[in-house]
Amino acid sequence: MSDSPSVLIHEHGVAGGLHVGQAVLNVEATLNSLSLEMIRLLDAALQGWADREDVCAVIITAAGDKAFCAGGDIQALYHAISANHEAGSVVDDYPFRFFEEEYRLDFRIHTFPKPVLTLGHGIVMGGGLGVLGASKFRVLTERSRLAVPEITIGLFPDAGASWTLRNMQPNHAAVLGLTGGHVNAADGLVTGMGTHVVAHGEREEFLQRCLDLTWQGEQEADAAMLAAWLDASPAPELPPSELSAVPDLDFDYEDLTAAVATVAALAERSDWLGRGVNNLLNGCPATAGIVLEQLRRVPAMDLADTYRMELTVATHCAQNPDFREGVRALLIDKDNDPQWQYGSVEALPREYVLSHFEPPWPEHPLADLGA
Repeated sequence: MSDSPSVLIHEHGVAGGLHVGQAVLNVEATLNSLSLEMIRLLDAALQGWADREDVCAVIITAAGDKAFCAGGDIQALYHAISANHEAGSVVDDYPFRFFEEEYRLDFRIHTFPKPVLTLGHGIVMGGGLGVLGASKFRVLTERSRLAVPEITIGLFPDAGASWTLRNMQPNHAAVLGLTGGHVNAADGLVTGMGTHVVAHGEREEFLQRCLDLTWQGEQEADAAMLAAWLDASPAPELPPSELSAVPDLDFDYEDLTAAVATVAALAERSDWLGRGVNNLLNGCPATAGIVLEQLRRVPAMDLADTYRMELTVATHCAQNPDFREGVRALLIDKDNDPQWQYGSVEALPREYVLSHFEPPWPEHPLADLGA
């Protein structure tokens, strides 16, 4: 085990006696997957920087060459959820603390009073996409691979993914949510998951040039300056689009069987879609149902409402069997043979899907969010 902090915190002196805060996710061995400790360290740094007049911007990066962040620390969640299931009661509240604090962190980044730039190199999935997607400036590299892959483990696209999917073309949102397909930086720009791209091998130089800008300590002016500089910065050549193979789709979000059939019919359009459809057909039927219901509900929601919806769903997922079983099959026993509670979308009751969206508390833990 490394003795290094899981999140490194730096403050860089810049023009005018100001500072740019930098947080570095620093657990390369887990592809910088977010633990509750990391969430708390990052959130505390952001709270401190928000209140300081001399801090003009925040940059979030990650150690290593492979990944910005591959998601949440799923194994820690699995062991806590397993303990609760085996005891028949909550003996470890880690999953509930994790989800609540992760969503609060992401909301803080979304609403931060100063420009936030996240450099999402390599693998950016799940909770990593939550941090990236909450940032005003979402910088990718030509090696970025982005996804909401929860269909394979019986969870659902969370950590603000509802908002990210809401802002895409509906056909892209449905395909990415239902298939968990990994997309490249070109499609990161198409979908809005990214705003800009820099060369993977020039990340350090890029960050130094960013620090060398003429910061003013005024939010709107600094954001406009940063946007103009990013727009003018050279971008690397990008791989071909994967989503270009996805046509417009027309289906009823309340008819899961028809929606899955519509997406499954795309399998022959490209190898990428074929892999995604395989994920869908072998993935968790309940997740597919949750995804469609997310997409149906989220256009009418504000930002805080989306996180409240996600915490409600995540709490049910921690209590129901599929998430635990999906993680067991994919990551623990690695037999790739999950026994889902419902064996097909045809067998999945809509009432069961809708039950995930019913708050299980008398008062929502995120009731104060956005107040």
